[in-house]
Amino acid sequence: MLGVRLDDASDADEWRAKARALLLAEVDPAEVEWTTGAEGGLFGSDDALPPPRHTQAPAVPRDFLSLVNTVLAHSDPRRHATLYRMLWRLAHGERNLLAIATDDDVAWAHTCVKQVNRDMHKMKAFVRFRELPVDDGTVYVAWFEPDHDIVTRVAPFFVRRFTGMRWSLLTPSRSAHWDGTTLSFGPGAQRADAPSGDALEDLWRTYYANIFNPARLKVDAMRREMPVKYWKNLPEAQLIPGLVRDALPRMQAMVEKQPTIPRKKITPLQKAVAEAPEGSLAALRQQAKDCRRCDLWKPATQTVFGMGPSDARIVVIGEQPGDQEDLAGKPFIGPAGKLFDRALEEAGVDRAALYITNAVKHFKFEPRGKRRLHKRANAEEQAACRPWLAAEIDRIRPDAIVCLGAMAAQAVFGASFRLMAQRGQWIDLPDGARAMATVHPSYLLRLPDEQARETGYADFVRDLTLMRTLLR
Repeated sequence: MLGVRLDDASDADEWRAKARALLLAEVDPAEVEWTTGAEGGLFGSDDALPPPRHTQAPAVPRDFLSLVNTVLAHSDPRRHATLYRMLWRLAHGERNLLAIATDDDVAWAHTCVKQVNRDMHKMKAFVRFRELPVDDGTVYVAWFEPDHDIVTRVAPFFVRRFTGMRWSLLTPSRSAHWDGTTLSFGPGAQRADAPSGDALEDLWRTYYANIFNPARLKVDAMRREMPVKYWKNLPEAQLIPGLVRDALPRMQAMVEKQPTIPRKKITPLQKAVAEAPEGSLAALRQQAKDCRRCDLWKPATQTVFGMGPSDARIVVIGEQPGDQEDLAGKPFIGPAGKLFDRALEEAGVDRAALYITNAVKHFKFEPRGKRRLHKRANAEEQAACRPWLAAEIDRIRPDAIVCLGAMAAQAVFGASFRLMAQRGQWIDLPDGARAMATVHPSYLLRLPDEQARETGYADFVRDLTLMRTLLR
């Protein structure tokens, strides 16, 4: 029996060097006794390794090397021998060993990996640093008792999280220290080497007690995620028994308490009312001609303001003017407007009874030869126009609003509104009116084929029909 001693039981480089030497010397795993540190074996320790019988060790899968790094952090004393046996098998004809999940050695190794990873997760979750004043400032010290030798693997996580403070993480097996620039490791420590509390713990316990939700308490799940063995080092743990005991009465009190009335959602139009200009619709139309709230006025021919009766029961809001609207100064007279007129007629709605406007009052475009191609107004430009739209709605006080297109719908309902999912539904607004959204007629003109256009147009007419009952 050959004794092989490792100075550091978790040092992957040291294990690999000695395992490679044993493999080159063709030493059977059954003939090796692995020991660590100062411990001795039945047959002595750290014997001289026999001379190599090969000059080059066979290649092993990269996955195995990764497995070694994690398994060596496990506390199982069999880990060195089992890993060497797996290495031996890989080098002697079992190249696909790691793919055999039912193999005893492979199953054992994967169990070790899961347990080490879980232990690392617990350390990240349940380490509590406590403030310790020192001569040159403050050091934060934590005590933790992991099941496995994971400090060197987890310490970089705390370096990233607490880069700006000096700290020490103490465990029975080894310790990690960060001075703000360098991470170092030292021997294990004792519980007495770490402080048992600091000035912030009362504040933390108060916070924890106030965020504890009795209605969501699941004791078994809590104990699985935060095992009782960790409680002794958690300042909030002393509160848990009392919080669990009082959970049912607290939950009953929450149920019996008068429900909180939710705050009404403030729509973009409501926000814009504060900036809305004063005056009648005629005065607003005159003022809007000189609007300089954004730069869209510069290339545009003119402002395209809303048109229709000042006492209209329904206001229809489009998105923004097109080329023909810009030239004529009237909304919805181009190709999309003509399609809109035809759909209104089929829906049995008189356009003359509607007040029709746009969310944006100027034509935005990019030149393309002699043509001016429509370009969508950005969020800032939409917001600049919104006070004009809010003023129109405020003067008319309609019973209902119909939004054509996503831009108009989001001006009325907010950015979370999803047009295709919520189209054709009346929704009550905070001011007592109601609103509905559907697609913009220009969307129908862009559909790729005749069948899609026919189906889309029929759906559009159906949505507009919802106005007919209201007008009657």
